[in-house]
Amino acid sequence: MNRYARQMVLPEVGAEGQERIAAAHALVVGAGGLGVPVLQYLAGAGIGRITLVDPDTVEESNLHRQPLYRMKDIGQPKVRAAAQAVARLNPAVEIEALADRLTPLNAPVLVAAANVVLDCADSYAASYTLSDACLAAGKPLISASALGLAGYVGGFCGGAPSLRALFPDPPDSGQTCATAGVLGPVVGMLGCIQAQMALRLLLGTTPSPLGEFIRFDNGRFTQFRFDAAPEADGPRFIAREDIRAADLVIDLRPEDEAPRKATPDALRIPGYGAAGPLPDPGQRVVLACRSGLRSWRAADALSRRWSGEITLLALGDDDR
Repeated sequence: MNRYARQMVLPEVGAEGQERIAAAHALVVGAGGLGVPVLQYLAGAGIGRITLVDPDTVEESNLHRQPLYRMKDIGQPKVRAAAQAVARLNPAVEIEALADRLTPLNAPVLVAAANVVLDCADSYAASYTLSDACLAAGKPLISASALGLAGYVGGFCGGAPSLRALFPDPPDSGQTCATAGVLGPVVGMLGCIQAQMALRLLLGTTPSPLGEFIRFDNGRFTQFRFDAAPEADGPRFIAREDIRAADLVIDLRPEDEAPRKATPDALRIPGYGAAGPLPDPGQRVVLACRSGLRSWRAADALSRRWSGEITLLALGDDDR
């Protein structure tokens, strides 16, 4: 029996829909709690190709919400362990595993090669970098985030408004799964919805998942459409390689967090934004921190007293 028979019997799928799925290339950024069900269900559905991007290794503290991995995988790059698991699940799926961070430097090339992009990184910098790249390339983005007992999934770009249109301001909370915790089934459920939205998109079902927003909060779902949301400006993320010699680089991380500054000439000013030296006329500011959130907040404060170009640099956990 055809392994896809139970989905091909659906009038929304059929032989033609299965061919669309098999011909599709998905870019999945993040192989954690959201990425695991995305990988399982896209591979199970018979998607043709997956490019998976994640810089991390499997840790024991991941396993409660990332059941694709086993104890024997601890210490392995997530992308390698995930690729092996996907190959066992469906050897017909081609998977490219990139043990790397997503940056504004590699995002445009990765996005351009994909039919659909799934943001499973749960990172401010990755989400907005992907959104900017997808908006520029006209590619659809299915983005999700989870924390505690709540989270959301939305369909952005590809003809719909971008993530910035719906979330133009820096988040109030800087908490992460590591600091605030998360319940495994919450991220698993949201990842499943991401996979479902991606398949709906590939199959061309109506209504389109692009412009659709679904929020889950402690057992309750709410849903709305944002097709008419206006695009918003805001500082963009850049890669370290994009820093110019003339830039004013401000490292917002204290020395005990990051002994090595973002650049040798960077000024280390943890409280920069509302106060601190202003750039010279025409000079660009680069605000650097670990996740990008402090940089975004500093940019928001700085923009109230200076109207020049402000960019953000997210350095990650390993750049210390």
